[in-house]
Order: sequence, then structure tokens, then C-alpha cells
Amino acid sequence: MTTLKPGSMLLGTTRPAELRAWYVKVLAPGFTGDGAIDLGGFLLAIDGREDVDAKNGEPGRVIINFHVDDFDAVEARLNAAGVEWISVEDREKGKFGTFADPDGNYLQIIQWKA
Repeated sequence: MTTLKPGSMLLGTTRPAELRAWYVKVLAPGFTGDGAIDLGGFLLAIDGREDVDAKNGEPGRVIINFHVDDFDAVEARLNAAGVEWISVEDREKGKFGTFADPDGNYLQIIQWKA
């Protein structure tokens, strides 16, 4: 049996247009078009839902991680886009930066140590 490869993620929200605009601005500024946002071959679909709260009450439960080669450059780009950092830490295995989207969902950039 082969290992399944993730291809997309659905992010439910009470304000899909606002959240989608934030994700395009912060993570995919060159992206154009409708539908799922292409994040390097992984698709992020954002949809309005009535069964979720406006703010994520448990943001650490699921975190989207982005592996980067140049943490400082990506951090500067995200700062320019106006992200709000939860933490930036040097850890034993690498440098981790955690930030939140407007709904309070956590995302991370990680530069692993060689």
C-alpha cells in the first residue's frame, strides 16, 4: 500500500472573502484567480461555514508548517505583509516562527538545522 500524499486543505471560516484575501497577501502574493490558493502544489481552499466560530478557540491543535531555506528573508517578507507573531524561537532542531491568521489559526515557518 502506498503512502497517501496530502494535496489540499479546507479551511472553514465565517468570513471567507477576508480570510482568502489575507492568505493570498501573506502567502501567495503572485496568485491570481478564483478557487483554491496554490501554495507550491498544495491547495488551500477557504470556504464559508456556519458550524465554526469566528475565532479558533484551539489554534495549536492544527498548525500549517512551511519549511524555508532562509528564515530571516521569509520573516521580513511576512513582517512587510503585517503578520502578528505568536513566537519566534531558536530550538535544537531549527528556527521556528509561529504567527496567526485573522481567525486565530496558527501557521509556522521552520528552517531546519542541517
